Amino acid sequence: MKNNNALILSGGGARAAYQVGVLSAMGRMLPKRSSLPFSILCGTSAGALNATMLACYADNFSKAASSLAFVWRHLTPDQIYTVGRWPVASSLTKTLLSLFHLHNHDNSIALMDNTPLKELLTNHLDFSSINKAIDNNQLKALAVTAMSYSTGESTTFFQGAHDIKAWQDNRRKGVSAELGVDHLLASSAIPTIFPAHRIQNHYYGDGAIRQKSAIYPALKLGAEKLFIIGVSGNRSAKKWAPQEKDIEKNAPSMAQILGQLLNSAFIDNLEDDIYQLEIMNRLIRDLPEDKKINHPNLPTETLIISPSEELNEIAYQYIGTLPKKIRVLLKAAGGSTTEKISSAASYLLFTPQYCRALIELGYQDAMWEKDRIINFFEDSY
Repeated sequence: MKNNNALILSGGGARAAYQVGVLSAMGRMLPKRSSLPFSILCGTSAGALNATMLACYADNFSKAASSLAFVWRHLTPDQIYTVGRWPVASSLTKTLLSLFHLHNHDNSIALMDNTPLKELLTNHLDFSSINKAIDNNQLKALAVTAMSYSTGESTTFFQGAHDIKAWQDNRRKGVSAELGVDHLLASSAIPTIFPAHRIQNHYYGDGAIRQKSAIYPALKLGAEKLFIIGVSGNRSAKKWAPQEKDIEKNAPSMAQILGQLLNSAFIDNLEDDIYQLEIMNRLIRDLPEDKKINHPNLPTETLIISPSEELNEIAYQYIGTLPKKIRVLLKAAGGSTTEKISSAASYLLFTPQYCRALIELGYQDAMWEKDRIINFFEDSY
């Protein structure tokens, strides 16, 4: 590869449609039929699905972006999870029984069954093309992060060049693997919502859980420049957050708690990463040249694209497109109003209307940053 650019795609369920909009805009900006502008792809949860699609089309970035957009624009909830009455009811029953240790321990407990997602991934991803891209020097590494329920470790499964070494750190490690559907299902298994997925001798859940740093795997894989696509509007002015004068009359519902827990897992760590990285890069840039050589592992350039609008607010507009059974389930969890369940719903809204709205927003935000994006890749071609 001519570069050590890394793409960081965080998790966020249906929010990952925003990433597709950014990538679609980039596909229009960069030279047609050019290969992937990143040598390193790092994905977590739904971001891992997008990263893998890019790896499968590493020889043609614009085709990869358009293929991603096609899939996301036509997504429906029943392609991701089972929404029928009895699967949800069965899951609730198993959850209650688990409190008394009466469930079947061979089956992972979750409110929804994401078996349809396995079929979707199998139909759209050619995993054999990943090794071809690596052999053709179009890709250095693809990394997918999941969390082990057995050890609590943040585990990054990577498929890449032979000179990349595995790593072991404080509750996080990198493992060389031949990536497949199982790794993606594990990385995107949101706890309690989707079942844990088994890989060899361990069960794994969503990679955003216990992931101390979303950029860490990229640095271990040799990244020098980071391109980060977030799924939170927290970096922009807060329009969605309630004013301090607003007083909550009731205790938080389970739906509200779930929404905040998901925000904590999928958003907060990445934003902390970005904040710390920006501080470190500013400090290092101010160092004398003879001192800079002591910090070779920090990237020299970072570009971050994140939503200019609050995704909760957009989800609020499209909750009505969710299957009725899911809306009932969220309201049963205490979301008495649409506004209160919008945060949790934003992760489950795999509907064409919501996904297309996020794709359009991502496209628009990337176009606003066109000059910075083109400058970021000026040495890549």
